[in-house]
Amino acid sequence: MTLSDASATHAAQPDGLEAPLYTLHGMWCTSCALAVEGALKQQPGVLDASVHYPTATVWVKGEPDATALDALAPNVARLGYRLAPLEDLQDAHARLEQESRYLTLRLIVGSVFGMWTMLASLLIYAGAMPTAALESVLAWVSGAFAIPVVSYAGLPFYRAGWRTLRARRPGMDVLVSLGVLGAVVVSLGLLWRGSVEVYFDTAVMLIVLLLVGRLVETLCRQRGLKAFDALALPDTSVQVLHQGQVQETAIEEVTLGQRIAVAPGDVVPLDGTLETDGWLDTATLSGESQPRFVGAGQPVYAGCRFMGRGGQGGSLELTVTATAGQRRMDKLCDQMRRFQTQKGELHTLAERFAAWLSPAALVLAAVTLPIAWLMGVGWDEASVRALSVLVVACPCAVGLAVPLASLAGSSQATQQGIALRDPAALEVLAKVRSVAFDKTGTLTQGQHRVLHAMLREGADDAGFRLQLAVAVRQSEHPLANGLRHWASGTSRAQVEVHETPGAGQTITFADGHTWWLGSTAWLAQQGKEIPADAKHPAYGFASEVLVADEQGWLATLYLADQPVPDAQITLAQLQDAGYVLALISGDRQGPVQWLGQRVGLPREACYAQRSPEAKARLLEALPSPTLYVGDGVNDTLSLAAAAVGVAPLHASDAAREGAAAQLLYPGIAGVARLLRVAQRTRRIMVQNLLLSALYNTLALGLVVTMAIPPLVAVLAMAASSLSVTLNAARLTWAEPDALGPTHGSPTPHPAAEHVAPPSADRSRPIA
Repeated sequence: MTLSDASATHAAQPDGLEAPLYTLHGMWCTSCALAVEGALKQQPGVLDASVHYPTATVWVKGEPDATALDALAPNVARLGYRLAPLEDLQDAHARLEQESRYLTLRLIVGSVFGMWTMLASLLIYAGAMPTAALESVLAWVSGAFAIPVVSYAGLPFYRAGWRTLRARRPGMDVLVSLGVLGAVVVSLGLLWRGSVEVYFDTAVMLIVLLLVGRLVETLCRQRGLKAFDALALPDTSVQVLHQGQVQETAIEEVTLGQRIAVAPGDVVPLDGTLETDGWLDTATLSGESQPRFVGAGQPVYAGCRFMGRGGQGGSLELTVTATAGQRRMDKLCDQMRRFQTQKGELHTLAERFAAWLSPAALVLAAVTLPIAWLMGVGWDEASVRALSVLVVACPCAVGLAVPLASLAGSSQATQQGIALRDPAALEVLAKVRSVAFDKTGTLTQGQHRVLHAMLREGADDAGFRLQLAVAVRQSEHPLANGLRHWASGTSRAQVEVHETPGAGQTITFADGHTWWLGSTAWLAQQGKEIPADAKHPAYGFASEVLVADEQGWLATLYLADQPVPDAQITLAQLQDAGYVLALISGDRQGPVQWLGQRVGLPREACYAQRSPEAKARLLEALPSPTLYVGDGVNDTLSLAAAAVGVAPLHASDAAREGAAAQLLYPGIAGVARLLRVAQRTRRIMVQNLLLSALYNTLALGLVVTMAIPPLVAVLAMAASSLSVTLNAARLTWAEPDALGPTHGSPTPHPAAEHVAPPSADRSRPIA
């Protein structure tokens, strides 16, 4: 199943309704999007609909029968558009490239022929002709050269205008069409009466400049679409293992549970569970610059590159857990496209403004003509004023103000390592006042490391570490990895292990020597006496592992989950920016306070032993809007309670589903980047809205009260649209932030940090 097939399936909503995604073909501008959206909302059984013009994506919510493609497509087709299953990314790129060629051809025609129309008009305006007869000839020549521009280059505007008029949603293209046709009619009327002050140049300039704006806009949309390219996976054939044989199979034909092989250097094509271990380059998903070793039984996601098995040779084998279209990256891309159709506050405001502006301009143009005539203005000048009203009121800038900025902001966020599933959240993110973090897996790496170790007087440090490495080599206890990291040695000596689940282990070495490794209570049960000075009071917050041998207590090791490398610098940046920060965890008070101290949070900002419900209540008490960053199933309630939820890289499926954004790099630096991108995006949105609203309001007032040549109105309208587009493009073309440490594998924390023990302590720290 392809990404398109997976995306087009109906997504069940919590209320039992359906919300499928489709692609709309034939749109020319935001007016087309509003026309189709209005028609869809009037369909029986449809509760809501949204058409996102920049990506040509349609989202419909309602009863399953009402939202089916065969139920919606006929009504959309009556308006002149085509509703189809959601296109994949390659088709979207191809569509936009075709639109670019289409626009380029019409722009060339408009520019070549329009140049001669403008030259003829300029000679007339400048009075360069010696006789009135030559001026009349030039006037007719300018009209002749305007014919290809008006008839061919301007055809898409007339088509779109007619469609939106049929949908009873007249928009910008209706004004453009009436403006062009009005300029031609007025010019022909003036020529018939013997006047050479024609306005063919107005019609030509209106079409050419709008085509330039559309071409720039299309190029911006193409660039914005590249935000999804980082999440798209190529369709390749897969090596399927069947009865000891390798079969080359199309990726769409691979089913769940099949076993596949990946050769060294190849990209893992499907999500699965490893059957063999190996080194993986996870840069696509995690941004880590160095490959990491992944053992058998661990999950692996499509998009990682298999680097080899450390000299052992052979392929990487895994059991498929997600087929094409259902992979982690597929779902992330689909969710981004789905949420991108949702409209934020500013987007909705812009559409409302554009919706009433076009009908208002039509009415204003209709009344300008008789009012000007009643005020003593001649029919010629009255007609020109009405024409200027039509031209200057085109709400191109209003319709593009927010969607292009939102698309550019989403693209910039993806470039900086944040997959924004809900672009509408950018508007809320820009107003966030509080940022709260979960502890384990969010502010910490989820990897315990030894902070401090105490060893019995007279014991050999190096020998102890070597034996510890052998003792815990095969242990699956959560703390065993931290002990292996701290211990030294690569001995393959065999040991016999007897485990008491949740308490400790009895380890017998090859030489008959025995260790007891576990908690204080368990060692006491084994008859091992623990001296009072075998513990250090400064590390009461840490996880404690004790080791004893035949002689009694041997060592005490303290382990703690280490903060992510970029936590301290990121939280400092957020504090400097004025955000209220909080650490909310279900863990004990000691570890939470220790972590808060390590990352620079004050004691009063650290909240421990909070249930999921208590976390949500605490979020509601923080200054709103709030942002919550969490990775676990217990964080889903908090992610929903916050105004915006963010899931870190290795978050659980439940957390990813409940978050509006997901970090694609390790650590939390992406949170600060996301907030900065959101602030810049909202600033661009507001700027665009103010510019476009101010332009239309002032321009309409001027053309009604004074005689402004239509050509000047055309230039002003085009300048407004182009300024909005280029202002939004600043986001897309901006360089990614250089925030904190570069993206790479986390730097391991020092193996041990210790506080010097009291002088009376018989034990000594080893680090």
